Amino acid sequence: MFDSNMFTLLAEAEVGKHFYWNLAGFLVHGQVLVVIWFVFLLLLIFAFLGSSNAERIPHGFQNFMESAVEFVTDIAKDQLGESFYKEWIPFVGTLFFFIFGCNWAGAIIPWKLIQLPEGEFAAPTNDINTTVALALLTSLAYFYAGLSKKGLDISNVMLNQFHFFYQLIS
Repeated sequence: MFDSNMFTLLAEAEVGKHFYWNLAGFLVHGQVLVVIWFVFLLLLIFAFLGSSNAERIPHGFQNFMESAVEFVTDIAKDQLGESFYKEWIPFVGTLFFFIFGCNWAGAIIPWKLIQLPEGEFAAPTNDINTTVALALLTSLAYFYAGLSKKGLDISNVMLNQFHFFYQLIS
């Protein structure tokens, strides 16, 4: 029933062609890493321009950036609740701006004009590895938030739900 060769074959499965780099013994998709660095650079530039010469009454680019941060703060407040959202603003904001920047970098910039030996530049969120990494980070944050708010008592809730679903499929 359990065949370890099947999982080895799944781990070696590839979709499309990629330009690989060997960094510290790890094979990474070079074209994805370049675009991620580009998005990081853009986000740092936006953060620097939005916070340099900050004034009490914002105007210009500072006003735009404060609106963007306020938008993310409202999302966090609506989803997490009034008493719990403030400590999660950095995490939610980082994910939001990173995904937003990656998607727009893939949509606006004509990456196909740059020729690579293998593969092509595209939005990092187009690569399954980026999506899985973001999903794992979000899942870990979710479990951490549940355990920190409810403690180990949450395990009883999970076990009861598991037992309920087990009864459904049996």
